[in-house]
Parts: sequence; C-alpha cells; structure tokens
Amino acid sequence: QVQLVESGGDSVQTGGSLRLSCVVSAYTKGRSCLGWLRQGPAREREGVAAFSADGANTYYADAVKGRFTISQDNGKNTMFLDMTNLNPEDTALYYCAAVTISGKGTAGDCYRLLRAASKPARGPGTQVTVDS
Repeated sequence: QVQLVESGGDSVQTGGSLRLSCVVSAYTKGRSCLGWLRQGPAREREGVAAFSADGANTYYADAVKGRFTISQDNGKNTMFLDMTNLNPEDTALYYCAAVTISGKGTAGDCYRLLRAASKPARGPGTQVTVDS
C-alpha cells in the first residue's frame, strides 16, 4: 500500500515562497496517479496539481497555474511542490495523495481522479499559512 509523508509547511507573508516535500513508498509508476490536494478553512478539498501516471506530464488547478510547480526526484522517491507568490487564499492543509488507475492516465485524468477520490491514499498533511 502506498504511503506518503509530507513536510515543509510554514507560515509566510503574502508574496512569499515555500517548497513542500512528499516521500512516497510502495508506489508503482504507471499504475497510480500522484499529486497534491489541499483543504483550506471552511472550504472543501480541492486539487492542486498532479502528474500523469507515467510521471512525464503535469496538470495544475487554475488557481495555482503559473505560481506552483510540481516535480519529483525518482532516486529519492520524493515529490515536491514549489509554491511562489503565495496569497492568503493559499492557506490550507496540503497533502500529497495517490490513487490507482487503469488505463493510460494523462495528467488531466489523474488530477480529476485525485480531486474526486473519496479516500485517496494520502499523508497526514502539512499546514501552509499565508499572512496578509
């Protein structure tokens, strides 16, 4: 079973940057989708970004496009979320998540699957707070 553990959350000022990390274990590339989700105060869970099942492509939510970047270090089984130009609406518990997929699994497919999954495999989360 996939296991995920996030780190890197912090409190920053508006306009600041952060890098979140997620160590992933027992993950089989090509059969699972990996990505980031977040849940802010009094808000429903929302997708942030995802990789295609083969890890070659990425997909971003409109709210973060151009500001956030996901990447991965396969040698260290680690996924990253680089966040820049943060604003108070980015305040949330961020967690990395994985779901199994049958089929090709484009980045958009993976993003939608992760966002809609009722119980994705996920880490405990790391808190990001952006002060105005």
